[in-house]
Amino acid sequence: MASIVKILRAAADPNRLRILLLLKEEELSVAELQEALTMGQSTISTHLSQLKRAGLVEDRRTGKNNLYQLVATEEARVVEEMLGRARSEIAEATRDQTAMRRVVKKRQDRMRSFFDSMAGRLGKDYVPGKSWRSIAEALLRLLPPMEIADLGAGDGSFSLLLAQSAAKVIAVDSSARMIEVGREQAKRQGADNIEFRLGDFEEVPIADASVDVVFFSQSLHHAQHPERALHEAHRILRTGGRIVVLDLAKHRFEEAREIYADEWLGFSEAEVEAMLEKAGFAQVQASLVDKELETPQFQTLLAVGWKG
Repeated sequence: MASIVKILRAAADPNRLRILLLLKEEELSVAELQEALTMGQSTISTHLSQLKRAGLVEDRRTGKNNLYQLVATEEARVVEEMLGRARSEIAEATRDQTAMRRVVKKRQDRMRSFFDSMAGRLGKDYVPGKSWRSIAEALLRLLPPMEIADLGAGDGSFSLLLAQSAAKVIAVDSSARMIEVGREQAKRQGADNIEFRLGDFEEVPIADASVDVVFFSQSLHHAQHPERALHEAHRILRTGGRIVVLDLAKHRFEEAREIYADEWLGFSEAEVEAMLEKAGFAQVQASLVDKELETPQFQTLLAVGWKG
């Protein structure tokens, strides 16, 4: 257990309080904190080092960067409760929040630009985990006809498959170009039971309790906050509805972050089950359903759960 004196001493510095206020809202790298706070890199790193030693922040490796966030411990919660009051006493706090949102938007825009560039090519170029076997495994668990949400639908290729037996498919993606290509494909194939909507995983443009099934097909590892995306899935599902997650099993192919704009290097079965249960799903099951033969031998994970 960290010393409360050490914690309070670490949090007493106004600049460290500014950092904590931002990390309370979002995971950020040193470079992103530097941009939001207009401080030097060495200053930010020093402050983070002191906050980490005090047990107030933790970091995780993602590609070439470390992302920092507030630690979810009892001691850290003491400081977290104080941050609300501190916000009104720190002159820069409002400006910092605005700058932080701009920094996060840049990160999201970089991901969207990748998928904009890929629009119309998915299915022609190689994408890890997109195997017919894994898709078939998922389709076997569907009971048509249903209203289905395909979150992170990309160019709609999977949505078109679902539409063959679904009453309606709502395909959601954050890339405007992907949505455009998807609509063009649906029109060419005469699929009039697909509706494409531009939107984010964490603010899905679908009404509460309005669909029977939610699909994440090789898309959850692109979510900045997978837990929030799963909570949104729970929100839009009707009682008795089902969630189906097809994604990459946890791997160490770091190049995927650059090549495929991956935010997460897959998930373990235990991680997905825990996230689904935390989001409110019951009867959760996760298993590996496919393994690619070529290096880096990506494995596909299938997880399902019910909204009680």
